[in-house]
Amino acid sequence: MKEYPYWWDTVPELARPATPPASFAGLPARVDVAIVGAGYTGLAAARQCARAGASVVVLEREHVGWGASSRNGGQVLTGMKVDPAVLVSRFGETGARRLFDLSLDAIDALERVIADEAIACDYQRTGHLQAAAKPSHFQAFRLEQALLARVFDHRVELVSREGQHAELGTDAYHGLLVDERSGALNPAKYAAGLASAARRAGATIAEHTAVDRLSRVVSTTGTGRWTVATSSGEGKVEIDAGDVLIATNGYTNGAAPALRRRFVPIGSYIIATEPLAAADAATLLPRGRMAFDSKNFLYYWRLTADRRLLFGGRAEFARPTPDTTRRAASILREGLARVFPQVASAGIAYGWGGNVAFTRDQMPRAGRLGEAYYAGGYCGHGIAMATCLGTLIARRMAGETIDHPLVDDRFAAIPLYDGRPWFLPLVGAYYRVRDWLE
Repeated sequence: MKEYPYWWDTVPELARPATPPASFAGLPARVDVAIVGAGYTGLAAARQCARAGASVVVLEREHVGWGASSRNGGQVLTGMKVDPAVLVSRFGETGARRLFDLSLDAIDALERVIADEAIACDYQRTGHLQAAAKPSHFQAFRLEQALLARVFDHRVELVSREGQHAELGTDAYHGLLVDERSGALNPAKYAAGLASAARRAGATIAEHTAVDRLSRVVSTTGTGRWTVATSSGEGKVEIDAGDVLIATNGYTNGAAPALRRRFVPIGSYIIATEPLAAADAATLLPRGRMAFDSKNFLYYWRLTADRRLLFGGRAEFARPTPDTTRRAASILREGLARVFPQVASAGIAYGWGGNVAFTRDQMPRAGRLGEAYYAGGYCGHGIAMATCLGTLIARRMAGETIDHPLVDDRFAAIPLYDGRPWFLPLVGAYYRVRDWLE
């Protein structure tokens, strides 16, 4: 089993066997904007800033898209992590409708970027399905369908257990909710294409260049600038920047301690089979949709262009390490066999993990914390929203007034939390009990 994302083998520049040390040659000494992190958020922001005429450098500790941006399942989903009913209870019908509509707008914006930049990332509007893990969950789908129609003017279809084989080749679930609006892409190809677009706009992207320290310097006239201390295989260098955007999401480290107290990194893991026979693959997802189930400790799955089954979930809440990845791969293989016994004997070719960044209320955020800008906390719904919020925060950095409920400087730290998620075993136990009881 290869212990890295399947997607990397579909993008030649990510599949290189060795990682060369970064060179500081050509790294600008002074820029308008320094962006930390070359995932979707940072790359979308770099493209926007550079198109607006700013000088931009993106600093990435590993390679473009190394984090969640090339490790996710490639599911471009409608809505937020928070269920529609919870959105209504928190924000009222008007506020909930606006937030849900913004998730659809983010998908539209993603599609425009892909089209405008001619990014070959296998994007398709596949739709998604959610599978009811218990009969009671299918009854909850009926309530959700009615709420989506009444409050959100959003149509979804229900498929009973008796008819679900037209959509899903398993008897492990009790009916489906189908949303035609969602999509799919190859996440690593999209990250690489977005990086190319940022470079064409004029941004500099420095891979294998870690940001060790961010220091704000205010002159006697009250003008503030940043000193960005970086390091690579060649040593250390400092960059002078007018503004800083921290776009590290679930990989935020001690260089941004305040933001680290607001994002909780949770491990998510995926396995990928060897290519399946065409007839076998066709039985799993006859219409090629993205899929996930209704548990708190959910599974999610899809087919790839070469007929591999990608099967993922939060099999371990811990951050990915070689040991946790192997344990998670074993757990996921058992889950795959229960859901799809007809392919239980398929070889597992890849197994990997990555960090998903959660916020306290499971809503994404963008804004300014102190004097640094940030965006993140996508809670597993980040492909379209990261592209959207990265672009929006770049527009705000350029001086534009942004009217968006997720772009807001009010972002409280999590009490008793310093960036080390000591409470995750307790959270995991809580959700396991809920899955058993509900």
